[in-house]
Order: sequence, then structure tokens, then C-alpha cells
Amino acid sequence: MTPAIAIALVLALGSTALVNVAYLREYAAASTLPALSLRRPLASLRLLLTDRRWRVGFAMETGGFALYVAALALAPLALVQTVGAGGIGLLALGSARMSARPLSAREGRGAVISVLGLLFLALSLIGGGTRSAPGSAVAIIAWLAGTAGLAALVVLGARRLIGAGAAFGIAGGLMFSLGDISTKVSTQGGARVAFAASLVAGYVLGTSLLQIGYQRGAPLPVAGIATLLTNALPIAAGTVLLHEPVPRGVLGVLRILAFATVVAGAILLARPEPGAIRSTSARPDAATL
Repeated sequence: MTPAIAIALVLALGSTALVNVAYLREYAAASTLPALSLRRPLASLRLLLTDRRWRVGFAMETGGFALYVAALALAPLALVQTVGAGGIGLLALGSARMSARPLSAREGRGAVISVLGLLFLALSLIGGGTRSAPGSAVAIIAWLAGTAGLAALVVLGARRLIGAGAAFGIAGGLMFSLGDISTKVSTQGGARVAFAASLVAGYVLGTSLLQIGYQRGAPLPVAGIATLLTNALPIAAGTVLLHEPVPRGVLGVLRILAFATVVAGAILLARPEPGAIRSTSARPDAATL
């Protein structure tokens, strides 16, 4: 492992710690505010910015993002995102403490599996390849457009099927993944700095959708689903779009195990316990955007 990759992984660990703690702080604030809505963006933004707890959480999330950008400038997208996916264990522990209840057996397994994924990743980096290619701009744009379209479809059509909290968590995670991929592409420099526009759009919409989701669901299912998608999709994009190589032999097996285990752990943690997600009728206007 090169010094640059080692530094990138430390930055990625710091980033995921800050972001997951920030999610819990933002949940604690947003869940007590009057109903937020995409139809009233300025009023909703005012509600958030006037709440000191939310501002602190958002400041922590911004600091985590700064560390994430620095990590992406030094390491491939898939590696950085794998560290981020493993960090969902922090979210599980914080959520249990916030709700004053111990983790369930399934949540405990999810946290352990996520940590194992990070261990597999660390082992796979011993002498493994860590390069990435620029990738096709057309393919990247098509991926980003498809992601945005899917997020809109989930918000508009899936809330009654899976619950509003889960729907907004999924849509928020999709938009965050769009922002993460755009961040990596924009760090390539040159004309690709233009992807900063989709970077900003992805994070603004992702943050907005997540805050609305916090008002309609419990923190672990909503933020857990968002974290799963935020990390799983860029991991796939790193391989498909940016041609980031998987090492051969035993190291390759460990890398694949790392990707698989962090996603499996995130899925276990993101799945709500029976009755954990609040009904969308908890708020009179919960059906609105």
C-alpha cells in the first residue's frame, strides 16, 4: 500500500465517522421540527438553519465531506466508498444509544459484518492495484441521469408501497451517490471540473430528501438505507465507469469479500425492525413532498 493510499484511507475513516454522527444529530433536530417540504424549500431551509442542533450536525457533515474529497484525490472511488460503507456500524451504535435500546441480534450481526469488511479491505491492499481511469464522459453522464431519474421515481411512486421514510431515504441515498461519483470525476481536473454542478445538485437534493425522511422514519432505517446506496452505487461505478481494477489471486478474493461484506452489513442494518418505521400518518401532511 502506498503512502497516498494509506493517507486516503485514514481520511475516509475520519469522513465516515463525522458524517454518521452528523446524520444522528440532524435526525434529532429534523424529527422535532414542523413538517419539511420540497414544495416550500425556502421555508423548510429556514426551519433547519434556525435550529442550532441541525446547524451543528450539518457543519460536521460538511467537515466529513471535505475529508472525503481529500481522500478521493488520493485513492480510487471504490476503496474510499468501501470504508464509508463499513462506517454504517457507527450509525447503528449511535442510533441504539439515541433510542436508549440495545442493538437487536440482526443489527449486531450487521455491525460485525461491516467491520469484517473493513478488515478484508485492509488485507486486500497489501500489494494490490489502486489505479483508476478517467472513464467515458458520456457513460458517466448517462449513469448520473439514470440515478436522478430513479430517485424521482421512488419519491413520486413508491412511498405508499415501502413507506415514506424508506422512500425518502432511498431517494436521498441515490442523490448522495450521484454527488459522490461527481466528486471523484471533478477531482480529475480539466473540463471535468464541470461535474461540480452535479456534485452540488446531488448533495443539496440528497440532504433535503434525507431531512424529510427523518420526519417520517426512524434514524437507522432511513439513514441506513441512504448510506447503503450512497456507498454501494459508487463502488459499482468505480469498477464499471472508471475501470478501477480488482487485484488478482487471493488479494482479489479479499477485495471482493470486502465489497460484499460491507454491503451485506449495511443491508442488515438498514432493514427496519417490525414496527420501527413510523407510519406516514404520524404527521397530518406526511404525504406531501
